[in-house]
Amino acid sequence: MALLDSRGVLYCYRDYREEPLSPAELQAVLGMLGLAPADVLRTHDKAYVELGLSGQEPPELLIALMAEHPTLLQRPIGVHEGGAVIGRPPEHLLDFVKERPDRRQLDG
Repeated sequence: MALLDSRGVLYCYRDYREEPLSPAELQAVLGMLGLAPADVLRTHDKAYVELGLSGQEPPELLIALMAEHPTLLQRPIGVHEGGAVIGRPPEHLLDFVKERPDRRQLDG
């Protein structure tokens, strides 16, 4: 957020712990990212280990688990006008904003 703030980029922040994405929202974001659920799993996350995940689980199960355990999802994710990007490194968010018609705003 500090990087976006320093560049004057407007954004809406959504605390994934307080307001996790629903399975439908996760499916939509994955579609915008062009990635499978296994591609956005945080394999070193406590929940990943505790749940005994391998990343080979069916996509529907991984999406349900990410909705239930939001720390499993790579983040931050910038979403705007039908597109999305994982902000790792954070500079990916700046590149993404430069590609958008309204360069100064990210949706939450």
